[in-house]
Amino acid sequence: MELSRREEQLAGLATGWRTMTYNWRDCALYALAVGAGPDEPQYTYEKGMQVLPTFGVTPYWGTVNVTPRLPRPTSVPVLVEEVLKPAASYVNLDYEFLYHRPIPTAGSFVYRDVLTDLFDRGEGRGMAVRSQQEVFDEAGVLLCTNRCTTLFPTLGGYGGTPLVKAKSPIPDGLPDCTLTDRVGPAQHLLYRLTGDTNLVHVDRAVAQARGLEGPFVHDLCAFGFVCRLAVKALFPGQPERLRRMYAAMKTVLYPDTPLALELWALEPGKAAFRLRNDATGKTVLDRGEIEWE
Repeated sequence: MELSRREEQLAGLATGWRTMTYNWRDCALYALAVGAGPDEPQYTYEKGMQVLPTFGVTPYWGTVNVTPRLPRPTSVPVLVEEVLKPAASYVNLDYEFLYHRPIPTAGSFVYRDVLTDLFDRGEGRGMAVRSQQEVFDEAGVLLCTNRCTTLFPTLGGYGGTPLVKAKSPIPDGLPDCTLTDRVGPAQHLLYRLTGDTNLVHVDRAVAQARGLEGPFVHDLCAFGFVCRLAVKALFPGQPERLRRMYAAMKTVLYPDTPLALELWALEPGKAAFRLRNDATGKTVLDRGEIEWE
């Protein structure tokens, strides 16, 4: 099949290799940023500390302790924006996290982001970019893999491969388990300190210019809330058992909001989930899947 001009422009797009150094304080800060409280010292106390698996997502948008130091997060979506100069900003459609082995409490992440797929949703519906980021330690051992699908709303209709929506794994009927929690009034400010310094999460004028009420909570902060709560419910005290998480991003989550995580057992070592705003009932993360061993 003949490649479209847009596909030719973006084929092989990748960031350079980067190194992010961290220590137990960064691991503890991440845990606090995704809601860990005083009853979860295993994630915040350096003695016998366990690292929440989704700490491994922080390199995706991270700018803290990164070499080379960058003025803004440089990922494939940022590079696509620079290449195509779209008129509108992008939004995350879904995120997949693969956990290959436990993350140490101190060390370095070595990684780069690579464009793997490009999808045309049609005129007026946008272009979707899928990228993958493998995260290694300083010895070259693969720790985790991040995969993200990002929508550019104004760039569809160029004749590319269509995006097929996956079937939801969530079965009919009530969840087998529901856990509640709350996003704090400063959760977005705390999560910014893990590295995603996008102004839309802190500057009211920037957020309102995008048609939002104000600064909102990072999608990956909500993703981290799910990881922490799911570990507590499904394999308590053993975060190293996680192997995979997937979720589709649905609605914006604002600070100071109650949450409900609904879990459905599918088979041994696999569950489906949905994260809801417990005040409005709106879905924040949907079509969720979690796998463990």
